[in-house]
Amino acid sequence: MMQWLTENWYFVITGMVLVVMGGFVVADFLKLPRKDQIAKVKEWLLFAVTEAEKQMGSGTGQLKLRQVYDLFVQRFPAVAVAISFDTFSMWVDEALESMREMLAGNAAVYGYVEGEQA
Repeated sequence: MMQWLTENWYFVITGMVLVVMGGFVVADFLKLPRKDQIAKVKEWLLFAVTEAEKQMGSGTGQLKLRQVYDLFVQRFPAVAVAISFDTFSMWVDEALESMREMLAGNAAVYGYVEGEQA
């Protein structure tokens, strides 16, 4: 064990630094007021549903919801425990509505999602 540590000390240090940085990010998020936390999650959800739409296209609603939920649990594990799936689904519906408005009003966003040059 000691030999492994001396040969791979940089992996151990890197891992410790990443854990500490992750802790600071989580702590900063948890210090925000609840309203601001929800706003950040909803902003991220807009990005996530847009990426899911780009990857899977239309007609794959349940698959996209599952993908976005899995990413959400990875990105916001504390929030995922604190809210119900119904609340999450409602937030996703709001993000989808915002995405559709963006697609209708912005040719560059439409081109990005559809894989076309705007």
